[in-house]
Parts: sequence; structure tokens; C-alpha cells
Amino acid sequence: MVPAELSADLISQWVGQHLWPLFRLASFLIVIPIFGTQLVPARVRLGLALLMTVLIAPLIPEVPQVEAFSADAVVITLQQILIGVGLGFALTALWQLFVIAGQMIAMQMGLGFASMMDPSNGVSVPVLAQIYTITITLLFLAMNGHLVAFEVFIESFYVLPIGMEGLGQAGVWELAHRITWMFASAMLLALPAVTAVFIVNISFGVMTRAAPQMNIFALGFPIGLIFGLFAIWVLHANFLPHFDQYARETFDFMRLLQGQP
Repeated sequence: MVPAELSADLISQWVGQHLWPLFRLASFLIVIPIFGTQLVPARVRLGLALLMTVLIAPLIPEVPQVEAFSADAVVITLQQILIGVGLGFALTALWQLFVIAGQMIAMQMGLGFASMMDPSNGVSVPVLAQIYTITITLLFLAMNGHLVAFEVFIESFYVLPIGMEGLGQAGVWELAHRITWMFASAMLLALPAVTAVFIVNISFGVMTRAAPQMNIFALGFPIGLIFGLFAIWVLHANFLPHFDQYARETFDFMRLLQGQP
């Protein structure tokens, strides 16, 4: 017989107080770049999600009291997963921005064939894109970006409390438009190097018309590669300001996605 102080409603409230935050946290940790990669085992991610849930569960607002196996409980669970995945996708777009920029520069330089296996995602990417990925990961950790990301995520429990309300249609559309921001920012980041190599290719085209007997292909590839490496070296001088700007825009978007001004 269940005592009065441990009634079924109280147990259901305890389960909801910890289970629904766990769904939001676990979906967030699965998607974000550093913790959501294949380098981190699933058991470690689940253990971290459980630990964080135990720590933040007493601090979040009370969860609605609904039946555990009702349709409302299923809707609330799906809303928590959608919120976690949406916030994680906003952070993932920051990484993919630099990966796309590295791929654009590598393709223009002729380094598209120089690819390697990305151990975090299990796909083949150009070496330059992998270098950019390692660089922004180290910068993100050095600037305590992971702490800011978790802080913004925990704020979502107050701005978007656990309930029937979630991101909504407007939030889903904002996530879809975020892909446009990702490609546009990657193009702006890679544009100086791409333009420099493109001008070199145009100059070799003019030389081909002026002196057809010259073997431009034998000269064009190494010289274009040298100019591309020089452009990358120049770009790295302003790499940190660009990363700081895009990181701030990402955190602002995560707050905007929650409905914060």
C-alpha cells in the first residue's frame, strides 16, 4: 500500500520534474558539436545529461501535472526534444560555417582532393576544413564558449518552461532560415581567399591567350596553391575577431529562438 506522502500524483510529479528536463538536455548534448560527436561515447553523454538533470531539476519551475501515459505527456516530451535539438542545431551551424568556408577555399585552391577522415563525424572532408574545425574548437573552449552555451540553454527552462508550448512554427522557420545565414557567413569568410585565387587563375588565362606555347597548367597549379596559402595566412590574422562575432551572433540567435529580446 502506497503511503499518503508517496502518492501516485507525487511520484508522477517527481518523474516529470526529472524526466522532461532529461529529454531536453539529452537531445541538446546529442546535437552540439563537441559533446555530440562520435569521439564522445553515448554512455558518457547520457551520464552527463543525468548529472546535469539532477543539478538543475530543483532550480527550474514546476512541471505540469499530467498523466504519464497520456497524449499530453507525449506532446510535452516531443516539445522538449524539439527545443533541445533546435538549440543544438543553432550551435552546430557555427561549426559548419567554418567547415563550409574551408571547403570553398580548398576547392578554389585545387586542394579538394586533399581530404581526410573527420573522426568526429565519420565523413571525408578537405584538410583545410578539418584545420578550421580544430581551430574553432580550441578557440571555443579557450573562450569558455561551452559554459556560455550551457548557460543560454539553462535559461530556456525559464523562458520556455516545460509544458505544452514549445518553439512553435515561428521558431522552426527561424531554424530553417539559419541555414541561409550559415552559407552567407561562410561565403563572406572565404571570399578574400577565393577572390585572390580567382584573380590568379584569370591572369593565367590571359597568359594562355598571349603565349599558347607555355605549359600554363604546370605553372598554374603550384602558383595558385602558393597564393591560396598566402591568402589563408592573411585571413588567420583576423580569424579570432570573425569567430568572436559569429559566436556572439549564435548565442543571440539561441536567445532569440527562446523568445528573449
